[in-house]
Amino acid sequence: MPPDRSTADRQPVRKPSPLALLLGLIPFVAMCFSVALWDRVAPTILGLPFNLAWLMGWVVLSVACMAIAYRIEGARNRTGGE
Repeated sequence: MPPDRSTADRQPVRKPSPLALLLGLIPFVAMCFSVALWDRVAPTILGLPFNLAWLMGWVVLSVACMAIAYRIEGARNRTGGE
């Protein structure tokens, strides 16, 4: 059994800021709910069908959005802001 931790050792769980939540929601919406708007193969980008290029682009942009959200939350934790 793992050792019991006293309540003094535990840190409270904080809710993420609305901006961090929005940054996480943007790629999700862009990849999941916009497919019907651009579901075409005819235009190509760098030889890839547009829909595949769109999804690959959002995979990269998702990393950027998550990195920004991580920095926002890190700064919020350092300053102790709610």
